[in-house]
Amino acid sequence: MHCLVTAGPTVEPIDAVRRLTNHSTGRLGCGLADALARAGHRVTLLLSETAVHAPKCKKVHIVRFNTTADLREQLEAAAALRVKAVFHVAAVSDFTVKRPRKGKIPTTATLKLELKPTPKLIHSLRKWFPDAFLVGWKYEVEGGKKSTMTAARAQIKKCNTDACVTNGPAYGEGFGVVADEVTHCGDDAELFRWAGGMTKRQ
Repeated sequence: MHCLVTAGPTVEPIDAVRRLTNHSTGRLGCGLADALARAGHRVTLLLSETAVHAPKCKKVHIVRFNTTADLREQLEAAAALRVKAVFHVAAVSDFTVKRPRKGKIPTTATLKLELKPTPKLIHSLRKWFPDAFLVGWKYEVEGGKKSTMTAARAQIKKCNTDACVTNGPAYGEGFGVVADEVTHCGDDAELFRWAGGMTKRQ
């Protein structure tokens, strides 16, 4: 089976040298890509240029992205690859700078940034991959397990995906996986086994 994984943060330029980004390192997505490749799947990994981690398995095909717009282009291009499962792990920026500056802003300048929302790429996954098994991610900081599960179910309904993995301080240790059934995965290894089990059913 051909699996597509996204991993790492998008970056949005402020000027020629500065950018907005987030804390994602790409570790989880790279680990998942390795696990799927070891299970015998063909894996394409859309990996951020600023990701700290990289897959260890040489069979994983890596395509790099930078901005949210860049990742969108790579996802659209991947629609032609007959992908059967998509794991959208990448941490996509919620905002981009409305008017990035050319050159480098002087360090003595007083600066105000006007931000605008970036497109929610997960909303387009079903259009791009109509027959694929789609898994989204929800990283939640505030609330608790109950609220994160509610947010995961809302994502599935709104985006027409098949499953959502939730984690972060609000959820606590491990991962909550919402699909036909709700599963708790205590660590990365358990999550990767869940993903492998789901791909076998497709």
